[in-house]
Amino acid sequence: MTMFHFFNCAILTFGPHAVYYSATPLSEYDTLGTSVKAALVYLGTALVKLVCLATFLQVSENDGFDPYQELLKALIGFIDVAGLYFALTQLTHRNISQNHKFQAVGLGWAFADSVLHRLAPLWMGARGLEFTWEYILQGLEANANLVLSISLAALASLIWLRKNKPKTLIPIIYACAGIVATMPSITSYLRRGLGWYFPKVVGFELFTSLVMAFISWQLFSACQRPSA
Repeated sequence: MTMFHFFNCAILTFGPHAVYYSATPLSEYDTLGTSVKAALVYLGTALVKLVCLATFLQVSENDGFDPYQELLKALIGFIDVAGLYFALTQLTHRNISQNHKFQAVGLGWAFADSVLHRLAPLWMGARGLEFTWEYILQGLEANANLVLSISLAALASLIWLRKNKPKTLIPIIYACAGIVATMPSITSYLRRGLGWYFPKVVGFELFTSLVMAFISWQLFSACQRPSA
């Protein structure tokens, strides 16, 4: 029963990444190499973030919300944006379109995040004798992160790769990218500042990921249309 629960949670956490790759044209265009490169870039940015967090953040004695500390975390979190910039613009890719490139990068980015932050807790906790919803919620949170990562990659591709985008959409694109990039700080505030429980935070992440995915899709479609 314990291994069955572990496999269920693992499929919920990592399965959607494989489904997304197989169900979209990414598999047809063989973009796995791009996703792997993006995952390696994520691991590099995660190491840089870890060093910065250990250098600049102080160890808090309580679990309360500290605005100064959270602001530093948000600023350090923008290292992810720099990593996405490198993955989208500096890595060598196969001859794939911009549409497939950002999806492959976002997919690899989200998969690496799930492996780094959720695989070990899942392996250590989901095999316990007592059933808990925590790891199912972590799987749902990984799904929300997958959608947010692809949305952020789409917005980043519009910022750095799309040159002839409508000027009226530029502030909206930057604003949406800023919201998605600061989602970890937003959820931290909800959990520590407002005292939200984990299920409520995950529900908020799922809802926000769907909203941002819809907005990103609309923005990407609008920028794809030929200008009049």
